[in-house]
Amino acid sequence: MPVINRLAEKHAEMTGWRHQLHAHPELCYEEEWTADFVAARLAEFGLEVHRGLGKTGLVGVLRGSGDSQRAIGLRADMDALPMQEANEFSHKSKIDGRMHACGHDGHTTMLLGAAAYLAETRNFDGTVYFIFQPAEEGGAGGQAMIDDGLFEKFQMDTVWGLHNWPGLEVGKIAVHRGPCMASADMFTLTISGRGSHAAMPHQSADPVLAAAAIIQTLQMIVSRRTDPMDPAVVSVTQVNGGTAHNIIPDTVSLCGTARAVRPETRARLEADIAEIAAQVAKAHGCSAEMVWRKGYPPTVNHLASAERAAGVAATLVGDDQLVMDPPASMGAEDFSFLLGACEGAYIWLGAGPAEEGRMLHNTGYDFNDEILPLGASYWAQLVEAELPRR
Repeated sequence: MPVINRLAEKHAEMTGWRHQLHAHPELCYEEEWTADFVAARLAEFGLEVHRGLGKTGLVGVLRGSGDSQRAIGLRADMDALPMQEANEFSHKSKIDGRMHACGHDGHTTMLLGAAAYLAETRNFDGTVYFIFQPAEEGGAGGQAMIDDGLFEKFQMDTVWGLHNWPGLEVGKIAVHRGPCMASADMFTLTISGRGSHAAMPHQSADPVLAAAAIIQTLQMIVSRRTDPMDPAVVSVTQVNGGTAHNIIPDTVSLCGTARAVRPETRARLEADIAEIAAQVAKAHGCSAEMVWRKGYPPTVNHLASAERAAGVAATLVGDDQLVMDPPASMGAEDFSFLLGACEGAYIWLGAGPAEEGRMLHNTGYDFNDEILPLGASYWAQLVEAELPRR
């Protein structure tokens, strides 16, 4: 696969950076060591470094060779996950219960590699903002950076992101002209009934039975109320209630997630879950109250930006390695907040087989270092295409 020669030469150095980042994982808004590491590299390359956006986020600023006022933003996420790593290689996590299991160490490294190359060559006319974002894993770090003035302090025409993608062959790049990731909202249902001795269930209004019926009936939302061509997920992931084997409790709580790629479907899921829970609980002599917590919105690429990203990807890997409009993932991504505020696009970079130990959020996962020069080359070629010298 064609990569920029200078970045191919930096493969070993980038691998070393990635291994250091992997060994020092930090959770949402705790990315102090990571931010220090990134800031030090950017300063070495000669970039301006601005820290403290979204608490631990930072932006590196690089100006090209001309006087164009155009500017673009490139984003990488930095945070890790609260998982115990099962790997035994030399760069395994040094922190118990913390692990880079989603490849953010690789994303950060590829963006650093691109920054190093572009700082050397300056073969573009305009300004590049290298956005290193905290707290992607559930902490809405993208929104936190926006709230701290990301787009006011660093005015950019477009913003771009990528994610390594196990299950997509190395050398392939996937681009969506529209939704690529789903929304992710969370709900808690409290089912209230009347407790009793388990040997005398007729004296109860059993919230356990009501909860079981609600769990089953919620599946009707996707299977019977949603167009089969409109992706949606409703999953109950926690059931909590009871204190002893011989007591029917007064209450049971259910927790779960609802996901969609269309805003209209997202809103309907909330209404349907509340309605079904209330009606099924009532049929069992109980009541149900729902607390709904909005999470990340769908990640939706802007059409023109997606087309340009696809053009860069095709130049890099070839038309036959470009995958256009694969099915959207029902996972969520807080790059959605950035795309809601600025035009741009988000791609998937093939990382190889999604077999056991290579899947995202798996205790045996490790970023595929083979793709570091390819990802950095994508960033560099995107900058040169978006900000051409005149």
